[in-house]
Amino acid sequence: MTTLSEKDKNIVKTFWAKVAGREEDIGCDAVSRMLTVYPQTKTYFSHWKDLSPGSDPVRKHGGIVMAAVTDAVSKIDDLTGALLSLSELHAFTLRVDPANFKVLSHNLLVVLSTTFPNDFTPEVHVAIDKFLTAVALALSEKYR
Repeated sequence: MTTLSEKDKNIVKTFWAKVAGREEDIGCDAVSRMLTVYPQTKTYFSHWKDLSPGSDPVRKHGGIVMAAVTDAVSKIDDLTGALLSLSELHAFTLRVDPANFKVLSHNLLVVLSTTFPNDFTPEVHVAIDKFLTAVALALSEKYR
């Protein structure tokens, strides 16, 4: 299990403050990339009329994803508890393969690194990666 040190948590919180106000654009880019680079993920969104990058449903879902990640940052000391209802939703209702949480995390890392190239230092990269891994693990909780 990935353990976030206090230093990691502080780095994540400090970096995430830069994301404020740009969540929808960042989320839209991350979800757009996921659907393009990993087309198998489109099966979960087959009810959308338009799966193209930047479309309204992609933008909306990107905003939802980022709101959840932002909430997770604020509850970084109890990710499993904070994400329990999302874990249940994805496991029992949506039936999303938990491997897709890692896919989305990777795409989010790419977007964050390109959106904030000067701030996304190797140290920030490691802390954000550990955090997103912990988020993916917490979202997978109800699959066990």
